[in-house]
Amino acid sequence: MRYPIGFRVRLREDVRRIDRRLLVGGSPLRAVRLTDAALALLRTGEVTVVDAATEALAARLVDGNLADPVLTGLGVDPAELTVVIPVRDRPDQLDRALASLGALHRIVVDDASLDPDAVARVANRHGAHLVQLPENVGPAGARNAGLRVVRTPYVAFVDSDVTVEASMLLALTRHFADSRVALVAPLVRSRARSRAPRWFERFDEDDSSLALGTRACVVRPGAAVGWLPSACLVGRTDRLGAGFEESMRVGEDVDLVWRLVEAGEVVRYDPEQVAWHDTRTTVLGWLGRKYLYGTGGADLAVRHGRKGAPAVMTVSMAATAAALMVHRRWSLPVAAAGIAYGTLSLRKRLPETPGRDRLAVQLCAQGLGWTVRQQAALLLRHWWPLTLILAPHSALVRRALAASLVVDVVVAQVDNPGTRYRPLARRLDDMAYGTGLWAGALRARSITCLLPRRPGQGAPLPTGR
Repeated sequence: MRYPIGFRVRLREDVRRIDRRLLVGGSPLRAVRLTDAALALLRTGEVTVVDAATEALAARLVDGNLADPVLTGLGVDPAELTVVIPVRDRPDQLDRALASLGALHRIVVDDASLDPDAVARVANRHGAHLVQLPENVGPAGARNAGLRVVRTPYVAFVDSDVTVEASMLLALTRHFADSRVALVAPLVRSRARSRAPRWFERFDEDDSSLALGTRACVVRPGAAVGWLPSACLVGRTDRLGAGFEESMRVGEDVDLVWRLVEAGEVVRYDPEQVAWHDTRTTVLGWLGRKYLYGTGGADLAVRHGRKGAPAVMTVSMAATAAALMVHRRWSLPVAAAGIAYGTLSLRKRLPETPGRDRLAVQLCAQGLGWTVRQQAALLLRHWWPLTLILAPHSALVRRALAASLVVDVVVAQVDNPGTRYRPLARRLDDMAYGTGLWAGALRARSITCLLPRRPGQGAPLPTGR
């Protein structure tokens, strides 16, 4: 069985129940009509696994991100978990990382440090096993060198600039009660170590690229969480195979997640657990890291095709959103036609249920809002060089750019309520990432990583019974 007897799953709070029998939610968004038997089992909003039927229902709900597992216990025995820490110099950060991990078995992989003795002293002081590499192989190769030494059934990868408690890593292992889960990660938040954090450090604390939201998720391309950062990961040793792709200096974490998903494994994100990542201490270091993240897009596109597209939208919603963003005299008629078309399309795909027309309108409005958000991100982040070139020559582009800046303010407040909006930091973040994305595309001689795509397998609203 995938789940042990007694395993419980609970419907997510953001799942809507229409006429009791229809569930709408998940990611990608879907509508599921419950049978009489399933309706009875979900009477309290939870399903407890007692037989094959309850296991099948629980699995379907969890895999569709309609429900989350109810985790209990302390996780695996600490003796069954090994922590691999790749490092190149940074002895002070390594010292903090090792100190927070307590008595867990730890392997430090020195990736050809300039001062290997300093790293060795820290590792020895904490009783960690040290693997010293004669040549620098990059983070993927260093993690793999540690993975080859692991002899426990579970392994955690923790970067040297990350602080995480041993109890948190063990809490993540509770997900392995699901026999199909191969990899899980916590929410990674950024924290400045300086006494007086500078503006870019404060921005990273509020809006880190590594923080993937506060909703748990089954991770896969097209879901609300489509990848996981390698800053902190916990996995089953035997499911990871040879580990990370060593030829990749960036994006190797995304590649690992997508390869696992392609192989039929389950990958989960658990924001209930939090790891802390040190912010960069210089502006150039901060922007350089954003640029590096962007360069990985082209390589991922070569390996995984359109899975990493910068936006996912239907043609009709794209046209509707674009009409609204340029706000011309003809925008409202075009948008009205697009909304009507989208609503009718959704209505046809929704199961027969009272209030189906209203639900179709609501879902169409939700999809339009998400498309507007994506188009704003394209103009400000992924396509900013093109926006900069075209804006002086096109009133439509200037209008769309103005609308995008307004949308950006709204998105920032929705994603990080109560935080200060920092326009300079956001634009520099966007420009650094976008520059890296274009540089990677030019190097690969392919624009695949720059192109949006239509919804892939399972359109945005698959239905089921």
